[in-house]
Amino acid sequence: MLEQTGVPTPADINSALPASERLSHGPVAIFECFQNIPCNPCVDACPRGAISIGSDINERPVLDESKCNGCGICLAHCPGLSIFVVDCSYNTDESLVKLPYEYLPLPEAGQTVDALNRKGEPVAAAQVKRVQQNINKTTIVWVTVPKTLAMDVRGIAIRKEG
Repeated sequence: MLEQTGVPTPADINSALPASERLSHGPVAIFECFQNIPCNPCVDACPRGAISIGSDINERPVLDESKCNGCGICLAHCPGLSIFVVDCSYNTDESLVKLPYEYLPLPEAGQTVDALNRKGEPVAAAQVKRVQQNINKTTIVWVTVPKTLAMDVRGIAIRKEG
């Protein structure tokens, strides 16, 4: 499915998700790297040593959930834009999702945007909490979404005025 549509299957997604117990204990990185390619910037970027690849650079990254604090440094260094940070403990109704964003114009903190699923379909309104610009030019947008959609929201679209 991924090779034909660009959208991962439910089995692919489930293989990438942290344990539900870990999700309830604060922000954690989620690696949606579904293909074996030669890549490892996330390994070198992690200050906590939470990410490993192994001896073959073509392998997918592995996260040690116990070491990850959800800082998002790996997210900013991922050339494939396939890392997200999810905080299901944000509050009782919402989760915080940190997303890579490479479009202009940039959203602004406080703005309401459309939260998009992996197919690019709007699934909810999201509130922009922070827009973090990094030295490597990858912008990270922090949005709050309904808690039930935290594992589905993987992009945003700025709403058209008018």
